[in-house]
Amino acid sequence: MSITRRLSAGVAALLTIIAVGVIGYTFIEGWTFLDALYMTIITITTVGYFEVHPLSVAGRVFTIFLIIGGVGGAFYTLVSIVQYVVEGHFGTTLGRRRMKTRIAQLKEHFILCGFGRVGEEIARTFKEEGVPFVVIDNRPDCIARLTPTEYLYVEGDATGDEVLREAGVERARGLVSAVGTDADNIYITLSARGLRPDLFILARASSEEAATKLQRAGADRIVSPYSIGARRMAMLALRPAVVDFIDTIVSGRDREMQLENVDIGQNSRLVGLTVKTARNQTGIAILAIHKKNRLVPNPADEETIAENDRLIVIGTKQQLVALEKMLEEANQPK
Repeated sequence: MSITRRLSAGVAALLTIIAVGVIGYTFIEGWTFLDALYMTIITITTVGYFEVHPLSVAGRVFTIFLIIGGVGGAFYTLVSIVQYVVEGHFGTTLGRRRMKTRIAQLKEHFILCGFGRVGEEIARTFKEEGVPFVVIDNRPDCIARLTPTEYLYVEGDATGDEVLREAGVERARGLVSAVGTDADNIYITLSARGLRPDLFILARASSEEAATKLQRAGADRIVSPYSIGARRMAMLALRPAVVDFIDTIVSGRDREMQLENVDIGQNSRLVGLTVKTARNQTGIAILAIHKKNRLVPNPADEETIAENDRLIVIGTKQQLVALEKMLEEANQPK
């Protein structure tokens, strides 16, 4: 039996003994509830106080059995409490409660399902980018690696609806399914899509067949680590300078220039502006515009930015911050 169950059993047994003592003294001696409770407590704790009232013969016999059962129950509970605290379960329980509270306060975060080799790298990238996220995993070795980190995590099966809800799927920005098996990734995608039809879902696949099923299950993007790894090796062999440049602006540490995609909302100040005007106001270079049905690479200066466009831009951190502020501001009435 685990220490938590032992502690629960001890507390339950102690409360039962107290209830039996109160009921016994009330019916045998005719005492009030307070007198019966007081007599029960001083009896099972053996503090040595005087009796509340003189006991009858039946009351003394009842007290003997109460001492035998009560002292043993109190001692068992006390030992369980000490062991619970010494072994760190109390601190762990408080830590989990604090973590649940922090997760419940998250909004626009990512849910990362799986903390294997791929998931751990994704979590590290999220942390470097300052993106809020929650990890879901139930494997003991993965939980052991998660515990020393500062990552928020839920211990459980990511295919379950309740676990996804605990991770805040209703408030999440997106979900990344990176567990080791295709079947689990498909189940996770199905569960998440059922809970949030509008959720962005990125899933891992190890084969073309699995990728097809994930697409049917509702994944927005599907990634094969083996395919991407092979393609990257080929590009490094053919165009090493290009790959190094992209790595630097996308994931390099302390990078001066950053590559980012930004969505144009209905009230954005950029709606209706040309690429040239937007560049002059923000200093950002617009590399491409993703419109509803087409991608416009290297847009001309006269290209107009419309609502629901997605811009692929490159600029410094300061320029991106300024652009973000502009996107958050609504058009002011003239």
